[in-house]
Amino acid sequence: MKTRCRTILRQACILLFVLRGLSFAEPIALKRVVELALTHATGGAIAAAEEQRIAAAYHDLRNNYIPQVMTGAGLGWSYGFPLGLEGSAPSLFNINAQSAVLNPSLRQFIKAAKVDSHVASLNSKDERNQIIQDAAQSYAELAKWEQRLARLQETEAETGKMEAAVNDRVKEGIDSEIDQTKARLSTARVRLRIAEAQGAADVLREHLAKLTGLAAAAIQTEPESIPAPPALPKENPDNTAASNPSVQAALEHARAQYLRAKGEHRALWPSLDFAAQYALLSKFNNFQNYYIPSHPCVTPLGEFLCVSNSFQQNNATVGVSIRFPLFNASQRSKADLAEADARKASKQAEAAKNQLSEETLRLQRSVAQLQAARDVAQLEYEIADKNMAAVHTRMDQGTATLHDLDDARTQLSERFISLQDVNFELQRAQLGLMRSTGELEKWALGSQ
Repeated sequence: MKTRCRTILRQACILLFVLRGLSFAEPIALKRVVELALTHATGGAIAAAEEQRIAAAYHDLRNNYIPQVMTGAGLGWSYGFPLGLEGSAPSLFNINAQSAVLNPSLRQFIKAAKVDSHVASLNSKDERNQIIQDAAQSYAELAKWEQRLARLQETEAETGKMEAAVNDRVKEGIDSEIDQTKARLSTARVRLRIAEAQGAADVLREHLAKLTGLAAAAIQTEPESIPAPPALPKENPDNTAASNPSVQAALEHARAQYLRAKGEHRALWPSLDFAAQYALLSKFNNFQNYYIPSHPCVTPLGEFLCVSNSFQQNNATVGVSIRFPLFNASQRSKADLAEADARKASKQAEAAKNQLSEETLRLQRSVAQLQAARDVAQLEYEIADKNMAAVHTRMDQGTATLHDLDDARTQLSERFISLQDVNFELQRAQLGLMRSTGELEKWALGSQ
């Protein structure tokens, strides 16, 4: 009697714990979880920040063609000849402007930076697919554990009754102590599986909470909201790989590296820059004593240079700076290094395409195999379920024992768990395949 009371009390406590956890939660659809993950996940924010950084680097290079204007002054006292201050003559006020006009190297670097912007956009798309896959896979796994937990709680109630009945039969001398231990073992196994399911569900809720920004206690799955996966693609995996964002990003990165190598080589070409300068010079720097303007003077004795005794304070220079690189061994080495990086990036892109093609083919075959395994697991579960019904019938007729019922219940529970595991492995393989073929976002959000 005491054992039965303890069993009932334990079941009531577990039920209270579960109800307390679920009282704050209401079912949330997969689509909503994915939408929240896309707006809240840190991976997406990091990818967006990287995209902004690459765009800023592109604008930084392109703006070299826009004149950079600086103004200031170089005030100072001069003794003797007016020496320069930081490379320019002392002045009350000065303006400097400079920009690139014809720079073959810079032109290639700008093209490479523009390609990098496209690479960053493709990486953001790939990260978006990663977030969707993570959210959908975690959601499907949580749904599995929630369903298993509900089933195990029902099983625990039945095994508790079974254990109490065996205890009574032992007291009556009908069953042995070994039978009593077996009954306790069955109950303990169910409690172990409940602890496993509860722990896994808690971890997955916490993970989804960090992805979506929801409270972990507020997350409860709605298995019916998980859409049916599309049919297995018949397209060649090589064609599928070529349209994958990660492969496209690798190919574009290789093109950017090629453009950089081209830019390093063209750094040995002539270049032309625009330059302009204006300065308002002062008299206290002794310019008038050393830079004395003169002009031709005609005298009875002949033509001479005469001092005009004037000082020009406003001075300006506008023109172009032309450079002809003649010998630069260091730059040639940089060009060779950039060319090697370009070849490396090209081979890495080829390897990424081949790897994704192989992975897509593997996932296609894995999905087909798991579909067959699911059919087997489903049939095994149906047999165990029918066997359970048959044992109940025999119990009513008095031709089966409690131990027969316990064995049938254990077998049914094992078949149910096996079916769940196969279903989840199939879902995981299908998610990976949809990501490889580019159908994942359309499947999860219903978008075109």
